Amino acid sequence: MPARVLVLSASVGAGHMRAAQAVELALRQTAPDAEVRNVDVLSLTNTAFRKVYGEAYLDLVNKAPHVLGFLYDLMDKPARARSKGDRFRLALEKLNLARFIDLIQDHSWDVVVNTHFLPAELIASLRRDGKVHQPQITVTTDFETHRLWVNEPCDHYTTATEEGAAYLRHWKVPPEHVSVTGIPIHPVFSETKDRRACLKAHDLVGDRPILLQLAGGFGVGPIEQLYRGVLSIEVPLEVVVVAGRNVSAREQLEKIDPPKRHRTKVLGFTEQIDELMAMADIVLSKPGGLTTSEVLARGAAMAIVNPIPGQESRNSDFLLEHGAAIKINNVGTMPFKLTQLLEDPKRLATIKANACKLARPRAAFDIAHLALDRVKAK
Repeated sequence: MPARVLVLSASVGAGHMRAAQAVELALRQTAPDAEVRNVDVLSLTNTAFRKVYGEAYLDLVNKAPHVLGFLYDLMDKPARARSKGDRFRLALEKLNLARFIDLIQDHSWDVVVNTHFLPAELIASLRRDGKVHQPQITVTTDFETHRLWVNEPCDHYTTATEEGAAYLRHWKVPPEHVSVTGIPIHPVFSETKDRRACLKAHDLVGDRPILLQLAGGFGVGPIEQLYRGVLSIEVPLEVVVVAGRNVSAREQLEKIDPPKRHRTKVLGFTEQIDELMAMADIVLSKPGGLTTSEVLARGAAMAIVNPIPGQESRNSDFLLEHGAAIKINNVGTMPFKLTQLLEDPKRLATIKANACKLARPRAAFDIAHLALDRVKAK
């Protein structure tokens, strides 16, 4: 009988959903006969809870990132210090996610793969109560792990790094229950891209450094300010800006007349990020787990801007420790720091080589195999 695999995530930012999509696609390629269903658990709740859980996160990212960082650190504490809060949160989640609980209880899934801790926490609670028995795998999506990802019983965890695995062991997760796979990214990143073909497809020349500026799927952050800073650099560049789904930001950028020394292209949301990264020498971006993993897979140097306090600041630390990025602390010094890097080709080449060493472009396939092996072991 074909394997029945449920992939779960939550639309809290774009990264968790992209990780779920990557796992789903890898499963479909690895086991074409398997029944694979990919569900955003927040699509199975009411509007109020979805707004509070999903949209409130984006509001904090945009308006009060340091509050988000404080909460991130606060919740990364031993359970006994937060047990009442944990119980209250879990009860609230169960109350608002009854349809999700029905999905878990009414279907005989062979294995569940979580790319967000919300469904993992609910399934673990249901298993402790003896209401469901499906094995589950939790896929962490940043370069360090966090206490919220630990939800027992869980049959297996995957992490981006050895350090992330060590932190899970700190929370008493058995070593044999953890695999270091990397963060799952779209299978297309495991395919080699011909740079000349990509340049032609995107109407770029490639006779000078290519800088790719990203604003995430939702187009957040000081996009115009960063773009104007890039344009002030004296070194001639080809600049590609992806404004995501932020239509107003894209329209504003298109009104800016760039200096003649630069060539520029402004894009909205695109599904061809892999090709753009394959051409890029430098990617200017926030260090989200998925975006960072994609940049590493394409061997570009990352210029980190505006990391969200908490998970992204820790992702930033990881990249800097391994020499795969530079960090820009404020827009005012960005032209200076990027110019330093662009005028030192040896340093730029070293950073790109370090990125390649960290890359795990087949993480989604490794996770797919773990899930299918769990089915065979039943």
